[in-house]
Amino acid sequence: MKFTISSSKLFAQLQAVCRVINNKNALPILDDVLFSLDGNQLTLTASDGEITVRSSVEVESVEGSGKVASLAKLLLETLKEFSEQPLVFTIDDQNFAVSMVSQSGTYSFVGVNGNEYPEMPVAEENAQQVTMPAAVLQKAIEKTIFSTADDDLRPVMNGISFDVAENRVTLAATDAHRLVRYTSMNVQAGLLGKEENDVTVTFGAKNARFEFGSVLLVCRLIEGRFPNYNAVIPQGNQNIVTVDRQTMLNACKRVAVFANNGTALLRLALSDNQVKISAQDIDFSTSAEETVGCDYNGMPMAIGFKAPFLIDLLSAIDSQEVQLKLSDPARAGLILPLENEENEDILMLLMPMLLND
Repeated sequence: MKFTISSSKLFAQLQAVCRVINNKNALPILDDVLFSLDGNQLTLTASDGEITVRSSVEVESVEGSGKVASLAKLLLETLKEFSEQPLVFTIDDQNFAVSMVSQSGTYSFVGVNGNEYPEMPVAEENAQQVTMPAAVLQKAIEKTIFSTADDDLRPVMNGISFDVAENRVTLAATDAHRLVRYTSMNVQAGLLGKEENDVTVTFGAKNARFEFGSVLLVCRLIEGRFPNYNAVIPQGNQNIVTVDRQTMLNACKRVAVFANNGTALLRLALSDNQVKISAQDIDFSTSAEETVGCDYNGMPMAIGFKAPFLIDLLSAIDSQEVQLKLSDPARAGLILPLENEENEDILMLLMPMLLND
């Protein structure tokens, strides 16, 4: 088979699909990207065995059809050095040798019979489907993914939970120390036609399918039951701090530099419309303290949080002001935007650390 394609167009398609390829694959063929030519439609597929991505692009000067798999890294490393120009690919239907001809040279490499490449999982019956703008899904994932765990004993906590209801979807992630729950009302449930820049997500019993434009991504669902995160969200936190988010975030970042490397403990002392942020490392005789003005409605109290966790949560909120809702130094605190964006609701939970004083 033979076809001609723009070098920049092919490079962009390869970059899109090859991100899922691992450095260590169980099957050698998963180091390859699959080329499938049917008419003037070239489909590229890459997989790591659990996540599979497929994307299609139009090509020119087509002769024949078929499938061939070839090393993804070799192609990417070569194509990134090309200026925009047409590339002519010729694949031998007998031994799957690949020839790529540019304006100034010829590149030859070995291919593999594309029929040996693992099949993409088929769509499941009775699956649940939701459609949302791509920007909404991207934001929802960005707001939650940093709170996922890296725990081989509880793999279900290494992923993000999707809870789909009529006209809303809730994403949640937790590592048992922090929790983020993000709800978007800018979705539509059911069997709907896709609009431009929309993503259709289909959840089956084993796989989730994400379709947008010419791209299809299929990933295996993590087995197990996700924790009942709503049950651990406290309802009676009466000590409420309202503070400028950026001011609080910057102060935490500065003071955290002086925290103990092992514990990364930040101490927050609340009283008289101010929060005193402090940290120390006794081993190196270093300490720091800053006072930030706030609106505090509650009893004087001190509570400890792990600095990187607190900084991550404050960084993930977009509103100018945030609220910290606290109960006592031993119970989880809530971090919320003072005002949510339209059609969204975000809640963050952070477990405290024990203070020695």
